[in-house]
Amino acid sequence: MAPLSIVMTALSTATAVFITPTLTLLLIGKKLPVDVKGMISNILQIVVAPVAGGLFLNRFFPQICNAIRPLLPPLSVFVTALCVGAPLAINIDSLVSPSGMSVLFLVIAFHLSAFILGYFLSGLAFHKAPDVKALQRTLSYETGMQSSLLALALANKFFQDPLVSVPPAISVVIMSLMGFTLVMLWTKKKETVME
Repeated sequence: MAPLSIVMTALSTATAVFITPTLTLLLIGKKLPVDVKGMISNILQIVVAPVAGGLFLNRFFPQICNAIRPLLPPLSVFVTALCVGAPLAINIDSLVSPSGMSVLFLVIAFHLSAFILGYFLSGLAFHKAPDVKALQRTLSYETGMQSSLLALALANKFFQDPLVSVPPAISVVIMSLMGFTLVMLWTKKKETVME
């Protein structure tokens, strides 16, 4: 299901440039100046270039990919921790405040409901698919794993208020923990079925 995952990520990332200003206007009632060219440039650097590089390497250098594949999960956790650590440390007072706890609760509810709804609604919609469980897992993962790291990078770069980076910073941590837990559970379940 990797191609479906890549297509979904590409589409959601490409539309972020237009959806972000629209949601800002709808949710807070203000049109914030957004540097669309800058956002596109950042998205290309943060998302498109690594995905394209990975696809290229997988296609033309599979031996290299197979050799480094075991190192990638811990490396991604380490890099994500580095990217999230600074904004969390800078805004620690905001995080432990009552409003920070509210944001934490909302972020947990958002990701939890996204994972659950992605799984069950895709099962209802695609119940006749040949490998419905794999499809459900892919759609659940893609629904629950939003581009929080991208949101964090864009918040830090394009908004002056440091508090803007608090929700995506919390989201990266929560989504990573939930996503990692799901992958572990699904892998364990798959191994049990194969035995």
